Amino acid sequence: MAAPRFVLASGSPRRSAVLAAAGFTFEVAIPDVDETRFPGESAAAMVERLAAIKANAISDITAVVLGVDTTVVLDGVPLGKPRDEEDAVATLLRLSGREHVVLSGWAILHEERVASAVERTVVAMHAIDRATAEAYAASGEPMDKAGAYAIQGDGGAFVASISGSFHNVMGMPVEALTPALARFDISPASRP
Repeated sequence: MAAPRFVLASGSPRRSAVLAAAGFTFEVAIPDVDETRFPGESAAAMVERLAAIKANAISDITAVVLGVDTTVVLDGVPLGKPRDEEDAVATLLRLSGREHVVLSGWAILHEERVASAVERTVVAMHAIDRATAEAYAASGEPMDKAGAYAIQGDGGAFVASISGSFHNVMGMPVEALTPALARFDISPASRP
């Protein structure tokens, strides 16, 4: 019996790149969902809920659908994507010289089956001065990233250390997802 089709419910090029590099074959469908945090909702509950909503938004009941949502949490407060360059600079200065947590919620749906979880990575940042933060924000790289930095890009220079999955910080915790997807008969086609 052939494996079911696999659909990634995300328009993120980073998520697609990580999944492809891990050897998965998949289609992309971009969900249209409201990502507003509920009042009083924890960051972990929010990312798991949004991952499920993203997966559910794809109306393909024959496919295995994966939804993922990621946020950066500092002092218990989720930091979303920056609104503009000024917000990106402010976020980077808040993260400067401190540890924060990256949470990715994921949900896999196929017919009546559901699996979901939240992955956690702790990231320690080097000190970042205002001029460096402003130059980085002006590059445009942080503008669509939770926490206003891309660990796989120039923003990786700000990272002193991580405890947990590097790929989770990119928004695709592939280490945890690989065994979870195998339970839905989705496995990497090849290892590069």
